[in-house]
Amino acid sequence: MFYYLSKVIWFAVQPSGLLLILVVAAATLAFTRYQQLARALVVAAAVLFIAGGLLPLSTWLVLPLEQRFSRPDLTGKPVDGIIVLGGMEDARVTNGRNVHGVNETAERLTEAAALAGRFPQARLVISSGMSEYDGEEVSGAAAAAHILEEVGVAPDRLILEQASRNTWQNAVYSKELAKPKPGELWLVVTSANHMPRAMGTFRKAGFAVEPWPVDYRTAGPGDAARFFSSPVEGLRRLDMAVHEWLGLFVYWLTGRSSAFFPGPA
Repeated sequence: MFYYLSKVIWFAVQPSGLLLILVVAAATLAFTRYQQLARALVVAAAVLFIAGGLLPLSTWLVLPLEQRFSRPDLTGKPVDGIIVLGGMEDARVTNGRNVHGVNETAERLTEAAALAGRFPQARLVISSGMSEYDGEEVSGAAAAAHILEEVGVAPDRLILEQASRNTWQNAVYSKELAKPKPGELWLVVTSANHMPRAMGTFRKAGFAVEPWPVDYRTAGPGDAARFFSSPVEGLRRLDMAVHEWLGLFVYWLTGRSSAFFPGPA
């Protein structure tokens, strides 16, 4: 229920969805006696489009997320396991085309392959649930595991977690499958902007992990003054940033995270 409710609410509150609602509402009211309200909605839509699509508003929101956690120094430290959070695989394309389908978060997968080579003794948990396409269930974890196997990762090192539908379930179900022992070193690989929420949920679930952020969308604080050349790019990043900040708030409010804005221990 939480999963479906979050999807419905998110469509209405995400910046790009809100922009669409404002435009449709203004167009509808323009043919009624509420034309003044329609003009106000057009102005609001224009402000959102410019601020979110061209100005670095989304970068200001993303930078605190990406700067929150850095990678630990693993020199001389044996890594026992690696948790790879899903979302990088495009299971629909994989299933429909019988090819390797990935999206813009593919660094989660490429970095997992690199870590697997660097720490050959480590187990890998791929945490990505089932999705339904054209009436057929497709496993994101299986799609990601197939790619890792083809780049040389032994199948017996892979543990597929295929039941999760959100970050909280990623943490809980991964812990159940990994069965971490005291003193073991586990890494969690996910996008840098998603790392604060991931670390908060893993801590709440009682699974001690070290952050291994990937998929940075900014080059650093210097990007705070960089304007977007395409409003589509700016709005896409704004959607992502708002999604993460709302996720942090909701997870903290519902007791699924150790803190509102988890930071380094």
